[in-house]
Amino acid sequence: MSAGATGRVVRGAVLSYRDDPTLVGPQSAVRFHPDGAVALGADGRIAWCGPAAGLPDRFRTAPADDYGTALVLPGFIDAHVHFPQYRMLAAPGTDLLDWLRRFAYPEEQRYGSAVYARAAADVFLDRLVQHGTTAAAVFSTVHRGAAEALFAAAERRRMAIMAGKTMMDRNAPAALRDDPAAGVRDSETLIERWHGRGRLRYAITVRFAVTSSEAQLAAAGELAARYPDCHVHTHLAENEPEIALVARDFPWAHDYTDVYDRFGLVGARSLFAHGVHLSARACARLSAAGATVVHCPTSNTFLGSGLFDLRRLKEGDHAVGIGIATDVGGGTSYSMLQTMGEAYKVAMLRGYRPAAHELFHLATRGNARRLGLDDQIGSLEPGLWADLVVLDPTATPVLAARHELSEGIADVLFALAILGDDRAVRATYVAGNRVWLRRPPQAP
Repeated sequence: MSAGATGRVVRGAVLSYRDDPTLVGPQSAVRFHPDGAVALGADGRIAWCGPAAGLPDRFRTAPADDYGTALVLPGFIDAHVHFPQYRMLAAPGTDLLDWLRRFAYPEEQRYGSAVYARAAADVFLDRLVQHGTTAAAVFSTVHRGAAEALFAAAERRRMAIMAGKTMMDRNAPAALRDDPAAGVRDSETLIERWHGRGRLRYAITVRFAVTSSEAQLAAAGELAARYPDCHVHTHLAENEPEIALVARDFPWAHDYTDVYDRFGLVGARSLFAHGVHLSARACARLSAAGATVVHCPTSNTFLGSGLFDLRRLKEGDHAVGIGIATDVGGGTSYSMLQTMGEAYKVAMLRGYRPAAHELFHLATRGNARRLGLDDQIGSLEPGLWADLVVLDPTATPVLAARHELSEGIADVLFALAILGDDRAVRATYVAGNRVWLRRPPQAP
């Protein structure tokens, strides 16, 4: 389906966020039209959004997709996901380091084949849209060709993908190691070719401090200084054995965060996945820099890494910007709904009860802001890209029964976060094109 010369209209219960509901309150932050419409322009951007009764005349004769009472939201944004681990969900490991050695590294070596990487890129992006995810910050492998394959596949689909070639020069199999000079050379080639091309963005990508020498970290920091509009994407303070290795290898550092900071990798465009075990000093530094910590709840619980302290990072003396992500394949689902549900449970174990609007804001406008893309995606404002997800709150018998008890939109969202998965995704739109439609099962 193409938006076409006359555009297209999507009908349903339209929900979006104009601000963070935890800061300004739901009444100011939430924009909800129970009988709403989103008009998609021929350029793939949102032309209008509001109550269906107010649809401008120029769209009244446009073709329409009417989803009835299903929810129409901005497409989900995954702030940290691993493209080369798309097959690896539920691979067991005693902890993070064991899991990397036994499963992640052997799988990632396959991406030295350009043919394999190209086929995998299409499957990976299919998985995202089938789960309602329309944009993502993506880890690739050490191979330049794998990043090329991902960017090319995303460009064909007009998806907003931020990615980079992984830099790692030690403590990994030889087939997954580069060296500082090669890592910079390959990264610069990719930046010049792909960064800012259409909806694509480059992230300077260090696997984690364990797999980079001081020389490589320094080179990555110099690269970030030369390309200040690129993000930096890495892992931080995920797992206690990992933290112990960092302390051993960088004895001069105050803590794990300080390792990155010494090499110029802590800044407003830095994305640090996990942040489960952060010192007060680290939080203060991340806060001052305007950096982002990306919460990966299903991965942290699956690998036994620990319980992320959402309230501490949001409300402490040194509040840190927070994103939310699946972290597939350490994470156990591509679904941002299941990710929100797990985040809720982890927060409850930490003594904090996040509201449904807080979770959905994190997965849409909140993540867009952390990726520096809130002027492009994350809400349903005119001029932004028409990336949408349509959610059916009665998609399964369990959801349908629960839906009968809902007293308002917050109840509906909460049930979707706790009980929903890919079956709740009725449709997904990227740049105004419907790229996924779930057909109802045929009657026997």
